[in-house]
Amino acid sequence: MTLAIVLAGGSTAGLPTRTGETLADRLAAQCGRAGADEVRFAADLGELAALVELATGPVLVTGADLVAHTAVLRHLLTSPVGPTVALVLGDPPTADRTAVREERGQVVETGPAGTLPDATGVFGGALRVAAQDLPALAAAARAAAVTPAGETAVDRLFAGLAARGTLAFAHRVRLLVAHRVADAAELAAAEAAVAAVDEKRAELRLSVKERDDFFTTFFVSTWSTLVVRASARLRLTPTIVTAISVAFAVAAAVLFAVGDRAALVGGAILLYLGFVLDCVDGQLARYTRNFSAWGGWLDTMADRAKEYVVYAGLGIGATQAGHRYGWALAIAAMTLQTVRHMTDTWYGVLHDEAARRPRPAATAGGIGDRLNTASTRVQADTGSLSYWLKRTVVFPIGERWALIALTVALFNPLVSLIAVLVWGVLAFVYTGALRTLRARWMRVGVLATVDATLHRDDGPLVRWLPASRAPGPLGYALLAALGPAALLAAALVVGRSDGGADELRWLLPVALLVLLVGGLGARARHDGPLDWLVPAALRAAEFLFAITVGVLGDVPPWLIFGYLFVLTVHHYDLTARLEKRQAAPPLHAATFGWDGRSVLLTLAAIVGFGGIGMATLGTYLLVVFVASVVLAWVVLPARAARASAVPVRMGDGVPG
Repeated sequence: MTLAIVLAGGSTAGLPTRTGETLADRLAAQCGRAGADEVRFAADLGELAALVELATGPVLVTGADLVAHTAVLRHLLTSPVGPTVALVLGDPPTADRTAVREERGQVVETGPAGTLPDATGVFGGALRVAAQDLPALAAAARAAAVTPAGETAVDRLFAGLAARGTLAFAHRVRLLVAHRVADAAELAAAEAAVAAVDEKRAELRLSVKERDDFFTTFFVSTWSTLVVRASARLRLTPTIVTAISVAFAVAAAVLFAVGDRAALVGGAILLYLGFVLDCVDGQLARYTRNFSAWGGWLDTMADRAKEYVVYAGLGIGATQAGHRYGWALAIAAMTLQTVRHMTDTWYGVLHDEAARRPRPAATAGGIGDRLNTASTRVQADTGSLSYWLKRTVVFPIGERWALIALTVALFNPLVSLIAVLVWGVLAFVYTGALRTLRARWMRVGVLATVDATLHRDDGPLVRWLPASRAPGPLGYALLAALGPAALLAAALVVGRSDGGADELRWLLPVALLVLLVGGLGARARHDGPLDWLVPAALRAAEFLFAITVGVLGDVPPWLIFGYLFVLTVHHYDLTARLEKRQAAPPLHAATFGWDGRSVLLTLAAIVGFGGIGMATLGTYLLVVFVASVVLAWVVLPARAARASAVPVRMGDGVPG
């Protein structure tokens, strides 16, 4: 249940609007239309604190000086960017407004106008506060209630909330209109500005991301809003659109596997249309404000699953055409992309964490500082050649799917896989080098702020190993990958023609011991500037070891791909939960960890049942994953809903 509170104690609350009602009354009515279940007035911050202390769900707070489209409040109320969200405007700062500095969408600093030389906007007089932050909101309201006047009540409230360490994300007004007013003249001007904008048309345009990659911007978003509008009229949900997108990708993969020219061209077209729908599901969610943790998780999982199914189709097509290494290239592409995604996720977490911390003075002027400044400058130069080059060189998903579609239609699946690998490796080297330099400058130990054991995916064996600090968690994780990498290289060089690979199979226990060395740093603090790379290094180590077991155990390549596919689903589940701020999967302990899975594969390979062992373990992990999804998204939420079900009582004030 969402409560909206209008702070109606200011001088602007009683200003008459063009419809005859007071500004405070209109804001209250807008809060109800925006989706608030209950709307109350508060004469001062003390009364607001009393209302907040009784609330059990999110609270929308607005001052009585805001003139805006109802959609602005609805978007603020339903924003998925974070639990607590503040409206931020680009209006010129005034003496009674709170200036803010935001970075990566987070409000990282607040202060009176004129005290923040690098301010990026001003507080818009409205914020949505998550249930977990309500105690801090109530405390800030009580403290600000006795603060000498100088700012409006809502500004003092927001500044006090920020001072208590509450993380607030910035919600910018784009295409719509929102202004804070101080008198009747400003009210009239703001109302005229609101009336001049077609709210419905603006909402449709707002469904498209403000900044996207080159291919998506010019070859998808230019017409995808037509599909969004049609989907909304048909009452399709974002989840249904996601499912259709998956079906298109699977159909494209099947056509790629068939391999004749007509099938390849048809598959390329389906792949493009599937990517359009992949963009539409998010645009439809923004247009209809139909957000959920389940939808965000499903979208992340579906994107990765679709891509790897396409790799499988390309691998089959290349193999059917007589190319020996079709499956090997598909396995390499999936492994590379998974490790890249792990670095992307953790670098994003690192950057978010760095934005919230003061920068060490010693880092100023260094190469990392210069790289960060250059990156910020390029990102701000929207539409320039350097901006698009920077967006494209990192090989985002739109460019990957475009490259696959073009190369497979013009050439064949083998060329497509090689192209993906070559560009992917170059992008990995480029981003890895720059991010390493910038991370050393930021000096943020991001794994020190999360459950390292969970996101390392450690199993029972690692938990029994002694702790060791040198050479650090990353050093151990990189060392863990050397054993399987060296053995895999030897196996590929020796081959199976002369039986050399059979002899190398007995070196698997040695490679396993080297792999398990990666667990020695598990209990050490992950606070090094590069420890955000640990999860990716461990994923690379486990994937290389599984491939080595497959090669030495004469496991069919399609089975190796299938096993790794199941591992990627498991690992993307962990990263998606991290990004969506969800708890650990309910059955995570039953997946054995990277160490336990590697031991089981080794035992199966040594006794000559590598293929059976890999198939059995992969099937088991898939069953555990499905059961965990059902528990996490169906069973446990249903139980929580039944346990917390209470009669809803509407309070006094304007009903929502």
